Amino acid sequence: MLRKGLIAAFCLLLVLLASPALAQDDWKLLGDESDGSRAHFLHRIRLFYENEDDDRGARISPDDEILFPFSTRWTCGECHSYSVISKGWHFNAVDPNVVPSRPGQPWVYVDASVGMQVPLSYRLWPGTFKPEEFGLTAREFTRLFGRHMPGGGTGELKSRELDEIMREFVSGRLEINCLSCHDAEPAHDQVEYAVQTAKENFRWAAAATCSFATVKGSAKEVLDAGENYDPFMPGPLRDQKLVPPTVTYREEVFNQSDQVFFDIVREVPNHRCYFCHSNMDIDRKDAEKWLSDEDVHLAAGLKCVDCHRNGVDHNITRGYEREDSVSRNALAASSSCEGCHLGDKYSSLPVEGRLGAPVPEHRGIPPVHFDKLSCTACHSGPWPVDRTILTKTSRAHRLGTTVINKSHEVLPHIVSPVFAKQGGIGAAYAGLLVVMEGGKIAPHKLIWPAFWGTMEGEKVTPIGLDVVRQTVGKIIMRGKLSTTGDWPRLNWNDIDEALKLLAEAVEGEPVYVSGGKVYHFDEGKLAVVFEHDAAKPYLWPIAHNVRPATQALGVRRCEDCHATDAPFFFGEVAIDSPVDGEQDSTKKMIEFQGIDASYARVFAFSFVFRPWMKIICLGSCAVLAVVLLLYGLKALACVAKVLAEED
Repeated sequence: MLRKGLIAAFCLLLVLLASPALAQDDWKLLGDESDGSRAHFLHRIRLFYENEDDDRGARISPDDEILFPFSTRWTCGECHSYSVISKGWHFNAVDPNVVPSRPGQPWVYVDASVGMQVPLSYRLWPGTFKPEEFGLTAREFTRLFGRHMPGGGTGELKSRELDEIMREFVSGRLEINCLSCHDAEPAHDQVEYAVQTAKENFRWAAAATCSFATVKGSAKEVLDAGENYDPFMPGPLRDQKLVPPTVTYREEVFNQSDQVFFDIVREVPNHRCYFCHSNMDIDRKDAEKWLSDEDVHLAAGLKCVDCHRNGVDHNITRGYEREDSVSRNALAASSSCEGCHLGDKYSSLPVEGRLGAPVPEHRGIPPVHFDKLSCTACHSGPWPVDRTILTKTSRAHRLGTTVINKSHEVLPHIVSPVFAKQGGIGAAYAGLLVVMEGGKIAPHKLIWPAFWGTMEGEKVTPIGLDVVRQTVGKIIMRGKLSTTGDWPRLNWNDIDEALKLLAEAVEGEPVYVSGGKVYHFDEGKLAVVFEHDAAKPYLWPIAHNVRPATQALGVRRCEDCHATDAPFFFGEVAIDSPVDGEQDSTKKMIEFQGIDASYARVFAFSFVFRPWMKIICLGSCAVLAVVLLLYGLKALACVAKVLAEED
């Protein structure tokens, strides 16, 4: 009986431990659920570091013999469920089971010395490449792009490579940096965060942004020198010129209980978003930011997070149409342009005009426009021009950091605005991709991939960066690279020689993808294959800056779009390539819209005679009205005569 009782108790314990009510992800910590108060919560908290076993270390005190950088996982995780936050949109790109949603801005790997610019993403966005296809490990990816990452994601993936395991032990993981968004301290230094990630000081990066901490040294330099360094038991290095990463705290910020004050805000300030989400359009004028107007929503006093909201799960709304079909955020439907301005037609309450948004009437606009065009097609991004312009973004061009080339021609070359049909919304489960059709025409940014690969049948596979640098780099580096960071000039002889060297280094037929073309050997001679999927450009929609209704497309006349030379349909999209003779190549905007060019031209040509048609129609109607009036009066006279005779 005792044995049966023990077995029953053990089974009950297993059931309780497996119960969702007791699962760690469902535990409610102090900061996971609001009590309804809108008051600002005071964050005077203790600092904890992460120990060598990846667990919570001891509480940090300024009197400690060895000072460690505080860990956001264990410091902020005292009150907020770190595991729940890590599933948020900014951190979950590496999870293959996360719905990739509408294609967004990729990370762009650039190396002018080998003629490469490649859109990268861990999400299942058609047109992007996986970093591992080019031999980039998660750690190397984090070192390259951690400057504009809020931590988490690739920064917390554990490597299986022996060399990287040692490096991870020294540099630590790049944890989710809550301070990147929520620290309102004026002295918060996000630029220093970028510096620390480049030095592979991942463990120290968050602390380095604070006004009360100073970080010195470089884990990368120590590791590259072959030093066996233990950050938890630091000792002297063989090379005394090397400085391992260390942190010092201002003692006066600690109170008697070793607590530190953080100026944490719930609603993220706009300038925190700008560090990763700034854009600069380079047109024929100067590109200084004071020459352009602010987004109409921000000019009206709204904040970024008024539209892009999230709860403790950090499942932030992105604000596009039909987002609610792939997002669990309760505000996904009402945070799109239509949802905010027009409301939910199925709601029993008047919910249009959220946050003071005007309810548009769109007088005189044929309803077909709302079936074919997104709201942003008329209201967002740069005005359509005869030829697309270059655009810089924070994530692609290191905007806001100390290491930046301010030249207008610096790679990567991103062109905009490209008015193209959206590809629909991606949904993923267990690594499978489903693309739902029905995309509308919207403004986009566009990048043409350029890389070296191998082709087997119709499939093109990228070649690892190490092999490319050792072979192709020898040829391109013979010339002088541009000081502006622009493309090196490649001719057919360069490509021919590079492909021959690659043929000796890799298996399969080597190819070069650039400018929408695939260069390869055909019967021993260099040839070109057009319209290959691997060479197609990658596009992602433009949402900002939003222009007011008085500056929307069509506000003057229909000819803003429907003229025979209107850039909306017939503007030129630049094709980007380092190959001689291809720099001035273009494609027509309408080729990205799924519309027959002949039909569009004939339809646009009708607008030339439309004013005359309106005059003729109005004149004809006037004549008909006069004739009907005369006959009406005549009929009235006849009726009056008949009535008079009857009397």
